[in-house]
Amino acid sequence: MKLRFEYAALLGVVGLTAGLVAAVVMNPLDRGTTSPGASMRLAVSHSFTDADDLPRVSIAEEMAGIDSLTGVFSVSAVERYHRLSRMKTSGALSKTFKQLGYDLDRVRSGETAVPRLFLASLPGDIRHIRETSARKSLFFKTVLPLVLQVNEEILRDRRRLWNLHFQTSLGMKTGPADRLWLMVMAERYGFERVSIEALLKRVDIIPPSLALAQAAEESGWGTSRFVREGNAVFGQWTYSNTGSLVPSRRDVDKQHRVRTFNSLLDSVRAYAHNLNTHRAYGKLRQLRNSLRLKGEPVEGLLLVDNIKSYSQRGEKYVKDIRNLIKGNNLHRLDDARLHDGMPKPRSLI
Repeated sequence: MKLRFEYAALLGVVGLTAGLVAAVVMNPLDRGTTSPGASMRLAVSHSFTDADDLPRVSIAEEMAGIDSLTGVFSVSAVERYHRLSRMKTSGALSKTFKQLGYDLDRVRSGETAVPRLFLASLPGDIRHIRETSARKSLFFKTVLPLVLQVNEEILRDRRRLWNLHFQTSLGMKTGPADRLWLMVMAERYGFERVSIEALLKRVDIIPPSLALAQAAEESGWGTSRFVREGNAVFGQWTYSNTGSLVPSRRDVDKQHRVRTFNSLLDSVRAYAHNLNTHRAYGKLRQLRNSLRLKGEPVEGLLLVDNIKSYSQRGEKYVKDIRNLIKGNNLHRLDDARLHDGMPKPRSLI
């Protein structure tokens, strides 16, 4: 309750300040002077009604100059690019990957980075690809950039946490903006009180190999009804009747549904948030934190034993995910990185 009160109070102060600044900008005192040339931008506001809707610092937000406290940002090149990234057919998607020089073997060897191509949805005809290897490759190429993008967003928050941790260790006071941000982070990651040390155990990446293997298993390599109708790559359960689909083979006495998403990226974000917050994956986070403290890499094969609770199949599920990682050389993608640049949007038209 105390956290929510302080959060609301700080948010009110920030909102008031932002309103005063906006009033000055819209109604300058000296009407005889002109402001520097600026382009008109569309602002999008995020509400704080759901944990998944709390502000995140992503590349899109950084380029657009997002306010990490209010969650308001302008449409940037990344958003425009994202809208173009809707492939109706697998053939068109394969052609685009080829134009971008996107090759998983080269990514595995470290020769090239992954292009920043974020598909809103999978092509509807991916299930009709007869060649298994071609369908697998297309699926991994589609999901990998999304996983890396979400990890980048998480790492930005993690770096900010470490900076604040370092400052407080030196006895430096935390400013109002940082205090509000910490409250937002604490609430988003399931804490009643702000603890940077506790947050650092949760605000961390999900190894791409683990995410890709689970995505393949849960979505049937992108062919399931849940991913086709609701962008649900990871088959996450919910008990809400809105924004969800009913499993066709659900037992009569069961009430669970599968959560749907507006985009594939939202599905990946929810998956990472699930592993980073749910009590069922506490051991996974403990192991990941111990690897960090030892300076060792966080790899999917090291964490896979701790996802038993993700499926009713338990140990059998863990074995299947481990085999998927090894059988598809996904562990060699744990070091993959997104390309620093961004292809021109016209290459997708």
